[in-house]
Amino acid sequence: MWIYEKKLQYPVRVSKCDPRLAKMLIEQYGGADGELSAALRYLNQRYSIPDKVIGLLTDIGTEEFAHLEMIATMVYKLTKDATPEQLREAGLGDHYVNHGYSLFYHDAAGNPWTAAYIASKGDPIADLYEDIAAEEKARATYQWIIDNTDDPDIKDSLRFLREREVIHSLRFREAVEILKEYQGSKKVF
Repeated sequence: MWIYEKKLQYPVRVSKCDPRLAKMLIEQYGGADGELSAALRYLNQRYSIPDKVIGLLTDIGTEEFAHLEMIATMVYKLTKDATPEQLREAGLGDHYVNHGYSLFYHDAAGNPWTAAYIASKGDPIADLYEDIAAEEKARATYQWIIDNTDDPDIKDSLRFLREREVIHSLRFREAVEILKEYQGSKKVF
């Protein structure tokens, strides 16, 4: 079903060690509106949605895993040269004590990821509106992270991710219209 290319979807470069920024990025790794939640949400919803949009949920869900890989790479590059003291100062002391330099699925505040983040109502229109909201929240978070760094290299990768969220939101909006039209003609999903 998938072919894995051993390269990132978009290049990730960082110009300096920055554990503070890494802590913010962890929100997009294991937060409620992060990439893991999005990937699992869309790949789960595809089982209860009409054939007309299954492919869309599959495509975007798998792309979200590529985004997760980019976030993991950014966090690694931002922290690989950090001292334990720098991690503590950035608010990652508890993370370091529990996981060392390894990533773990939690949000920026340290709350562990939970399956409760995955919304799935079973109503295709409601689920797609949830997906639109999730993409818009991710877009906003990426913008706020961009606003918190002066690193031009990482800003480039973050802008790429932010723009992909916009595209996903637009695609989900198109899917809503397709399903409304489909619903009007079939009266049943």
